[in-house]
Amino acid sequence: MSEILNSAIRNVQYSKSAWCRFITGNDTGTTGSHQAGFYIPKCASKLLFDEPGRKGENKEKIVQIKWQDDFTTESCMKYYGQGTRNEYRITRFGRGFPFLQDENVGDLLVIAKFSEEEYSGYVLSSDEDIDGFFAAFNLSPDETNQLIDVEGLVKPDIKIFQLLQEFAARFSSFPETRIMAAGARDCFNQAYNVSNSALKSKPDEILLSWVDAEYQLFRQMEEKVYADVLSKPFDNVDTFVKLANEVLNRRKSRAGKSLEHHLADIFTYNELVFEEQAVTEDNKKPDFLFPNAECYHNLQFPADDLIVLGAKTTCKDRWRQVLTEADRVDVKYLFTLQQGISKNQLHEMCDSNLTLVVPHKYIASFPQEYQSGIYDLGRFISMVRVKQENLRRNYLLS
Repeated sequence: MSEILNSAIRNVQYSKSAWCRFITGNDTGTTGSHQAGFYIPKCASKLLFDEPGRKGENKEKIVQIKWQDDFTTESCMKYYGQGTRNEYRITRFGRGFPFLQDENVGDLLVIAKFSEEEYSGYVLSSDEDIDGFFAAFNLSPDETNQLIDVEGLVKPDIKIFQLLQEFAARFSSFPETRIMAAGARDCFNQAYNVSNSALKSKPDEILLSWVDAEYQLFRQMEEKVYADVLSKPFDNVDTFVKLANEVLNRRKSRAGKSLEHHLADIFTYNELVFEEQAVTEDNKKPDFLFPNAECYHNLQFPADDLIVLGAKTTCKDRWRQVLTEADRVDVKYLFTLQQGISKNQLHEMCDSNLTLVVPHKYIASFPQEYQSGIYDLGRFISMVRVKQENLRRNYLLS
């Protein structure tokens, strides 16, 4: 765990309020936007002002933000309420501010408030730091751009909350990741009457809902499993650190595997033929191979009809891992929950024949000139389905 990540976690824990979201091309200006500063959603207005802004009025205040525990900017918290505007922003970072470059698109911005004039700001760039921050607060990537629930006060919808409680009550310890992922899906589907047709027509929305439901379930399991341990004093600091590391490592390892399980269920409902962790050359194991390893190793099977998909919650550092996992396949796909990546990295991905697949609502967070080349989950499924229907007509795939 990096020093910056440790400091960001610690400051959020001790703050009056805190907020995070991925930096976008609109923030850095790489989309052609001329809007100033970081946009703050209305649900996080408490981060800027004790009282929300009133329509018809503008208001602002000058604050000190210490960035990366290193340097301070005299910035401005603003509410624009006049005319057609109704929005909050943090502006004025001064010349040479290092975090509004194209390379920062996809980084995680964290702002913590300590008083009306004192704030801390962090920009986490590496996948390890971003995943570590999400694990520390048990956040899903879709829970950004809102206040961080440090004290666990935000309650989920009552019906799904009760169903998740009932599922958690069946276990005295953490169930295997696949079982927990399936339980979260079942609870969500039952709570919201999700039909098979919805799984085909709204795969992007359903996947994100499953991910969020499992984070809720995991929180409940943690409270249950660790209740006895946390009710007693720790014998020493080493015992405390060992437990803390166990909690964080479980959170991070579960998140990645759960994403694969949810995707597999979406693909199954959409009647796609695929294999998880199929073995290719040199014992490499791509997350998903369409149709399967048997077709892959049959050199008579057309290489153009083989599809490889990696799955990673964040991918700023890890995307290159997908490139080496199947030599027969030239163009590879990567599903991620990352919201925004720099133009330089997207250019590298294009040059490497890697196509991103992201939930539909995340596409707008990427530079505009690259958006048409990014697939949402529905588009990816349609592409695979067309290939496999052609294969079935040619009797190559049962």
